[in-house]
Amino acid sequence: MNNSIAAVTSDPRLKAELATASYPLIFATISGAHLYGFPSEDSDFDLRGVHVLPQNIVLALESKDETVEKSTKTEGFELDLVTHDAKKFFLLMLKKNGYVLEQLYSPLVVHGKPELEELRSIGRNCITRFHSHHYLGFSESQWRLFASEERRRVKPLLYVFRVLLTGIYLMESGRIEANLAILNEHFNLPYIPELIARKLNGGEQVYLSDHDLSQYEKEYQRLRVDLENARDKSSLPDLPSAKGALNDLLLRIRIKYGANQICNT
Repeated sequence: MNNSIAAVTSDPRLKAELATASYPLIFATISGAHLYGFPSEDSDFDLRGVHVLPQNIVLALESKDETVEKSTKTEGFELDLVTHDAKKFFLLMLKKNGYVLEQLYSPLVVHGKPELEELRSIGRNCITRFHSHHYLGFSESQWRLFASEERRRVKPLLYVFRVLLTGIYLMESGRIEANLAILNEHFNLPYIPELIARKLNGGEQVYLSDHDLSQYEKEYQRLRVDLENARDKSSLPDLPSAKGALNDLLLRIRIKYGANQICNT
């Protein structure tokens, strides 16, 4: 683990928040701007992960807490924690959901049980070429957000390019990479370092000048075409093949972490 990753993941405030979780956690990783490679001083922490519900909830007539959300905001610190029960998360892995895969493969691990590495191994068989739909759709929504603002911010534009480059790289390599700076070591787009620097130095509300907009729109359209082409040429499978392995892991996790839990309903 390099020093920058260790400095983020060992923050005692994150550990303290996880210690208050209602259910055992299989993992909790950092997502958002910290994962994407452009956190500023005013960026909040986005923690995402998997919890294990006790058997008396899993077997009950009405389910609850399949997703648990918690927000914390104090002076100089803001955190958003979202975890899914293992079954819900595993089912999302079997869909065209790049977001949960980015959480799973985030190198910013704040908490991880031994099953995390097994889950990451299984997750490779969840990646298909149709994950391109996730990245095309996400980039479109981020572009609409960017274009709708009266004053155009750097942050949503960075999200647009991060999403598209992650999608193209996934189609070409079969690997999840969500850090824009690392992605740009492969793509070498000349405007990316400047945009990252402006976000790092200016924070959440740094703005673009009007003369930049047409250039970025052309790049957005070009990269969308590149993603579609990468999908069409990709050797990734059409369907995931991890259902059996995920089912086996889920059963073992339920027995190991959920059998002796009792939650007052």
